[in-house]
Amino acid sequence: MIGERATKRFELVGSSKQGIQQAIENAIERAGQTIRDLDWFEVKAIRGNIQDGGVLWYQVKLGVGFRALDPTDLTSNE
Repeated sequence: MIGERATKRFELVGSSKQGIQQAIENAIERAGQTIRDLDWFEVKAIRGNIQDGGVLWYQVKLGVGFRALDPTDLTSNE
């Protein structure tokens, strides 16, 4: 039926020296290279590393959801 779907969820960690947003975008971009139909994310934790009194890098733990395949997707030729 139209509108019915299942979503799978997994955790992912992204990091960046540029900031939190870049860490999120790095993680999503990398996951998108191997997982189809990414749908949403939620930030679960933010961490970082301090060196010589300044932030060296940022790390973000994400919950990421993607749409589970419909059985018809398994038989299509796309």
